Amino acid sequence: MNDIVNEDKIRINKFLSKYGHCSRRYGDELISRGLVFINNETASLGSIVSKNDKVYIKSGNKLTEIKREVKFVYLAFNKPLGITCTTYKNDKSNIIDFINYKERIFPIGRLDKNSHGLILLTNDGDIVNKILRSENNHEKEYLVKVNTPITEEFLNKMRKGVRILNQMTKPCKVSKVDDISFKIILTQGLNRQIRRMCDTLGYRVIYLKRIRVLNIKLGNLKLGTYRHLEKHELEKLFSLIEK
Repeated sequence: MNDIVNEDKIRINKFLSKYGHCSRRYGDELISRGLVFINNETASLGSIVSKNDKVYIKSGNKLTEIKREVKFVYLAFNKPLGITCTTYKNDKSNIIDFINYKERIFPIGRLDKNSHGLILLTNDGDIVNKILRSENNHEKEYLVKVNTPITEEFLNKMRKGVRILNQMTKPCKVSKVDDISFKIILTQGLNRQIRRMCDTLGYRVIYLKRIRVLNIKLGNLKLGTYRHLEKHELEKLFSLIEK
């Protein structure tokens, strides 16, 4: 069954993402926790929203209506170490409070608390789902430093795939920068993937910085600051995620 039933009806998780509240995945979590309401009824997974329905999110004892008018925001942020890519306010290091943006936004994917560099944020739930679909083979590029000199054997094993978390990682592009540094381009996002790959091969990551997501580059963006994506970047990004 399609997410959109017809022009006037839409699945509840699609509604939450389409109108800028959260990604569909997080929307499903809110629905499962009984925090989403359609009119006066608690929503369930798969509930349908019609054009005249009102949708509310419960926070504490307060119900907030999700408005159908939204201006989409797309940000590139240079995340510092120690910031957590979560929207949970009970995490004092959460990325949303750190940025303190004027409108509701949420991160696209994650970047480890002990890593820094590029992460994208938006209020467009649809783009989040498209970027996170691993089967789309979307590239993410990192600069990595390890604690001991790099060998050609290490580089070749990283390129071919390393067994972590009971599976082989996908083949990837790896290039040496200097004796202890390399760049790696991944098309998957396993938990702490680069660190686990290096650990398995006897290396310890001492520095990890993400420098690109698809066509969006970190560039000279100052640590702890964000910028709005430019029109040409968005046009290219949209074309890549539609493939």
